[in-house]
Amino acid sequence: MTHYIYLVRHGEHQDAEHGLVDGPLSPRGRRQAALLADRLSGVPFDAVWHSPLERASQTARAVAERMPSVTPIPSALLFDCVPTGMTEETPAVYEPFFGSITEAEIEAGRAQMADAVSEHLVRKSGDVHELLITHNFVISWFVREVMGAPEWRWMTLNQAHCGLTVISQRQGRPWTLLAHNDLAHLPVELRTGLPEIYPV
Repeated sequence: MTHYIYLVRHGEHQDAEHGLVDGPLSPRGRRQAALLADRLSGVPFDAVWHSPLERASQTARAVAERMPSVTPIPSALLFDCVPTGMTEETPAVYEPFFGSITEAEIEAGRAQMADAVSEHLVRKSGDVHELLITHNFVISWFVREVMGAPEWRWMTLNQAHCGLTVISQRQGRPWTLLAHNDLAHLPVELRTGLPEIYPV
């Protein structure tokens, strides 16, 4: 008996290049979501959760069109957030990222992710398949949590638009990372959202 959680970053959104907080999926994002739906159509999902932001909501609806028995549920625990600030262990190269992030935003992000982990990384009986459509930093935090990595390591994990990450837990065993940022369902021209240059 295994509990599977499928973590997906939303598709590319239309206003990303204009610096807006949210927006509908771009034509490319809609194609990404459709291909993701094809990829997941055979999974017997028990629940589909998504961030309330428009880009995640639209991605969830695209998946649900292939699975009429499942109703996507918005969850404030899956909002985009920044789960930590600089720590003593965080490499200095990341310091500029936090320049525009307030302490209040960091505190809210930390509390949100603590609640998200408590809500979702809880073993359920039987075979369970859950889909969480959310944001890059949220998925990074879940993967870091499962791997038991230091808090700052979420900053070194990145997911492409509609990339698929899968974690699982068999009864009596710890959570395991089965796949990270799997893009097999996306042709090269649809693999967007990853940083072009990685800090070293």
